[in-house]
Amino acid sequence: MALTLKTKSACAYDQLSLGEIMLRLDPGEGRIRTARHFTAWEGGGEYNTSRGLRKCFGYKTAVCTALVDNEIGHLIEDFIMQGGVATEFIQWRGDDGIGRTVRNGLNFTERGFGIRGAVGNPDRGHTAASQLKPGDIDWEHLFGTLGVRWFHTGGIFAALSPTTAALTVEAVKAANKHGTIVSYDLNYRPSLWKSIGGLAKAQEVNREIARYVDVMIGNEEDFTASLGFAVAGADSNIPAIETDAFKAMIVAAVKEFPNFKVAATTLRRVRTATNNDWAAILWHAGAFYQSRPYPGLEILDRVGGGDSFASGLQFGFMEFNAPQLAVDYGAAHGALASTTPGDTSMATRQEVEKLLAGGGARVVR
Repeated sequence: MALTLKTKSACAYDQLSLGEIMLRLDPGEGRIRTARHFTAWEGGGEYNTSRGLRKCFGYKTAVCTALVDNEIGHLIEDFIMQGGVATEFIQWRGDDGIGRTVRNGLNFTERGFGIRGAVGNPDRGHTAASQLKPGDIDWEHLFGTLGVRWFHTGGIFAALSPTTAALTVEAVKAANKHGTIVSYDLNYRPSLWKSIGGLAKAQEVNREIARYVDVMIGNEEDFTASLGFAVAGADSNIPAIETDAFKAMIVAAVKEFPNFKVAATTLRRVRTATNNDWAAILWHAGAFYQSRPYPGLEILDRVGGGDSFASGLQFGFMEFNAPQLAVDYGAAHGALASTTPGDTSMATRQEVEKLLAGGGARVVR
């Protein structure tokens, strides 16, 4: 067996995520600075995996987060409910009237096109989720009484505040205690860390969390910035060099963190914002597994592609417990998610498996 997983019958939830969920405001083909209307979506790096597992793969998932009890908070809740993710562990905070002390996060996001790259402009200061702290969530009830097969969180949530970092450590320790698989997406964002200690603080926090992680997800930049592993070629945009850099990093990382059972990343060569080479690689038990490549993948919206990779990977392990299938499902799901707008996947399991089988883009009637 690749991973020691709890059975479905022993758990109320297949997967639980911990993270912030923002209201994404999308100007479509235009620019934020000149927009006159926006399409609204929900999104958050950790939550996106729960939604993908629920909507694409039919798994029972839930999210731990916090929202303000006002119209914007309930709009985000409505999106979550449409995605089928359980909302009973959302913590609601009182509205102070103008968002002086607590508010819901917004994320203005341009998709990019051709030579113009995607742009994210988050507005997430003083959010309810960033104020979550140790003791706010009853992990013993979730992991011990209800039961969860897989717990996912990441470096974006851990970077929101000193209290979310401490809460993340509390959560991964509790999941470990009860035999729940822990995955963590390093997702290094310099803008999140620059005012709270920068790179040094990012490494201090992420290295503490890493001690309790079973499945570590992140590209070569994430491993370098978040965990301090520097390897020649790590900044390359050429997949062959990037693959070698990732392999070297993992060899070094598992020596220091022998608790890592799996490490994985997407491999992306950005030719333009709308044309990428795409693939994925996974390490398990001393061996590397690679997905089929998707050269010249046409991108409609790249945001959330990595999260859909993570949810496909989680499905591959929970459904088949097979590393090769995990990286294959992850890469295919991430590729399909990049062809639709919004942070979250609109793919079906049937579409993912058709792509895995070599199916093309001929019209379906």
